[in-house]
Amino acid sequence: MIASFLRKLNPSCYQGAGRRGQYFEGWYFKLVDRDGRRAIAVIPGVYLDPDGDGGHAFIQVFDGRQNETHYVPYPRAAFAGDEKVFDITVADSRFAAHTLTLDIRDASCSLTGTLRFSGLSPWPRTLLSPGIMGWYSWVPFMECYHGIVSLDHGIEGTLILNGESIDFTGGKGYTEKDWGRSFPEAWIWCQSNHFATAGSSLTGSVAIIPWIRRPFPGYIFGLLHRGTLYRFTTYTGALLEEFEVDDQGAHCVLRQKNRTLEVSAVRAPGGILRAPTLNGMTHEISESMASTMHVTLSEQHASHRSILMRESGRHAGFEVAGDMQRLLAMHRQAPEQTIDHRRKD
Repeated sequence: MIASFLRKLNPSCYQGAGRRGQYFEGWYFKLVDRDGRRAIAVIPGVYLDPDGDGGHAFIQVFDGRQNETHYVPYPRAAFAGDEKVFDITVADSRFAAHTLTLDIRDASCSLTGTLRFSGLSPWPRTLLSPGIMGWYSWVPFMECYHGIVSLDHGIEGTLILNGESIDFTGGKGYTEKDWGRSFPEAWIWCQSNHFATAGSSLTGSVAIIPWIRRPFPGYIFGLLHRGTLYRFTTYTGALLEEFEVDDQGAHCVLRQKNRTLEVSAVRAPGGILRAPTLNGMTHEISESMASTMHVTLSEQHASHRSILMRESGRHAGFEVAGDMQRLLAMHRQAPEQTIDHRRKD
């Protein structure tokens, strides 16, 4: 019980110790070189079958320039995770908050090298809100939990992908993770930390969240700008005033008291990644790392409206997955569906 409590206070570490039955856990490392010519995502993780006996470890590699993806499976025993700090291994590759060492030698993909990360920007943690999910982190029956390891950081080092040497020194990184039983029935996700203002980063998602009486459209948006993290989430009482998704992208307008966040994501071609369902790592989703985000943060005063940020984010990650028509329909029924979930931290 105490170990589980301490793990929840540190979402980046391995949460699956002692788990039985259906379970997955995965970390997402996004890596963009200094010139923005190369972008790679590396996703290590583990999947446990419902019977608790089977399962496997894996590493996914997404080459954002070629839009090629590789899913490399390993025996479950090849995975090891630390319960106190973020430190996991999958076969001969090791992943942590400040470094990753890759030694992937598969018939479809060879990726080796070591990267070091500096100037990490983790999501703030408190006892009542131990991460990006706020008080939802303490709810024991959530379908999927989400964590942010770092919204923005620098990179030093070189990787060799299928014989090509890629120098990431001077580039930018972003690291997040998910764990639970399955990904949501439907969601959008967008992320960029390539804005004109150095150190700025935005991550946001809208998803169908199963709940006790009925599911609801939950949303979490965090904008780090000039050292301040602006949160627009279901649990902080923010309102998702506009939400539109089409083949070209997505548009969201959120309001938190006197502040408004407008986000428009323009979709670019991408690759196919695997995501967990109740039947295995069988959900194929399209993700881009070459999308664009237009972001405006404003503040309403008694007599005027001030613009705190109006910038475009490059090299943006963007996903639209699942039954989007149902998610959009649920949003149109809000706020009635989500009012019970709006609590202050």
